[in-house]
Amino acid sequence: MAIDNGFDPVIGALNTSLNLRLMNQNVISANIANADTPGYKAKSMEFETALRQALGTSEQTSPVATHKGHRSPASTDPIQPEIFDDPNGVESLDGNTVDRASEMAKMAENELMYNASVELLRKKLGQLKYVISEGGGNR
Repeated sequence: MAIDNGFDPVIGALNTSLNLRLMNQNVISANIANADTPGYKAKSMEFETALRQALGTSEQTSPVATHKGHRSPASTDPIQPEIFDDPNGVESLDGNTVDRASEMAKMAENELMYNASVELLRKKLGQLKYVISEGGGNR
């Protein structure tokens, strides 16, 4: 399903990216918080797949309403990315699979990508503000 907020698809896509980055940050934070919990299995989120699905660019076909009573997913529907046990986790003696250094690196990367999305959104909104205030043309 393509993101369409009724105004600008780029703004919708950046909004979706920010929401997914926040979800990813929560998964990473939970891993770090449980680094010393015996038996805890590190979780991972498939960010790129979730973003492609949300933007309607995945290889899967989107459901289509074939009857007026059917409901197709809307761009405002909450995103439900897949969160799974990280298959790359190496189990320690207490059964925990969190690699604190790896999780800290993932957190730093996610933060950089989140900040980049915020900056792109800020610039896009700045362009719109310019068009509205300065680009009105002759009145």
